[in-house]
Amino acid sequence: MNSAERPILVAPNGEKSILLHSCCAPCEGEVLETLLGSGITPTVFFYNPNIHPKREYEIRKGEDKKFCEKIGVKHIDSDYDTNKWFQRVKGLEWEPERGARCSVCFDMRFERTALYAHENGYKLFSSSLGISRWKNMEQINGCGERAASRYEDLTYWTYNWRKSGGSQRMIETSKREGFYQQEYCGCVYSLRDTNKWRMAQGRGKVAIGKKFYGDE
Repeated sequence: MNSAERPILVAPNGEKSILLHSCCAPCEGEVLETLLGSGITPTVFFYNPNIHPKREYEIRKGEDKKFCEKIGVKHIDSDYDTNKWFQRVKGLEWEPERGARCSVCFDMRFERTALYAHENGYKLFSSSLGISRWKNMEQINGCGERAASRYEDLTYWTYNWRKSGGSQRMIETSKREGFYQQEYCGCVYSLRDTNKWRMAQGRGKVAIGKKFYGDE
């Protein structure tokens, strides 16, 4: 399949609307375009209290919201309750990427997304997090299903957004839109570990706010 050819998806139970937790514009772009092309109406829920520092959070949220406005998708801007996030991950500061800290982080973000879905009549939710090759799909889906299980009428869609050329289209869409290209997952601990790795490779630390897809 050519990377430009998106599959036509059928959502669980034939649902025609979905609440999509979005982590950032580069990840959400392909997911949203695939949903819209499949006749499924998405609403984006931006809840990411893990992102550090605040400047990085505002950049990512701004890119996310701008793209939603461009394509006519409703964007829900949720709280930046970092204190609660630090409380949830306390004791897990030295866990590796994809470890227990990430599970706790996904749990917190998906629990809030599931609550909003339940309170606002959505029967289905998912997340753009899974399209990233840096993430563990089983870990993400497990957290999503756990959050959805709190409500009898709610389903977490475990679709693999990387399939059928999705990963490549994510990059193509990001370059086309000139999205901000973050260079670490998001939290203060991933920034710490990314900078440690970069310095060991003789590279400078992450430059927040300076890299966009398509930049030379």
